[in-house]
Amino acid sequence: MNGTNPNAAKMVFLFDVDNTLLDNDRVTADLRKHLEREVGPVRAQHYWTIFEQLRTELGYADYLGALQRYRHEYPHDLHLLTVSRFLVNYPFANRLYPNALDVLEHVKPLGTAAILSDGDVVFQPRKVDCSGLYDAVEGNVMIYVHKEQELADVEQRYPAEHYVLVDDKLRILTAVKQIWGGRVTTVFVRQGHYALDPKIVSEYPAADRTVERIGELLTPNANWLG
Repeated sequence: MNGTNPNAAKMVFLFDVDNTLLDNDRVTADLRKHLEREVGPVRAQHYWTIFEQLRTELGYADYLGALQRYRHEYPHDLHLLTVSRFLVNYPFANRLYPNALDVLEHVKPLGTAAILSDGDVVFQPRKVDCSGLYDAVEGNVMIYVHKEQELADVEQRYPAEHYVLVDDKLRILTAVKQIWGGRVTTVFVRQGHYALDPKIVSEYPAADRTVERIGELLTPNANWLG
């Protein structure tokens, strides 16, 4: 147990990225507009069909992977090059939620701040880097396929007496709570379409703490132990 590890930090704060620190719904909306403008509404909708199929297969959103699969079906559509450029050069820093970086700085005197995200091995790391999140957490970034299944690796990399997990998905928070129990404080951030879907939310128990926006975590003297 990390509680007996002399190298364990007192507390490690684990932050999700999409719709927790960064408004990924806005990124998706911008991509939808760009796709329709470049390839037309019919082909754009086909891209999103491929995207959802791939998300079901992989368990995470793979924008570039869907684009590559789309290319197999439309190999002569050179508009794909502009879509790829749009994704790679997207100004992710402009999509950070208000006070997101402030929250990361706010918790550093209390423990280690780290990113714990799901995603592919190209686009998601670039998003974290270009948004400024990589530097904000001093390179403490973990990106998995299914992060809730990788807690042993998280513990090995960042041993701690107590963890705080901040996420917009109750499914993730519930899964981690079942494994770590009292060693984790779960914080549900009600941002993005998953967090605001009453059907999805009703399927899981409440988190230890719920906030309407990430900036609320700037509250002085917050009780991070649940």
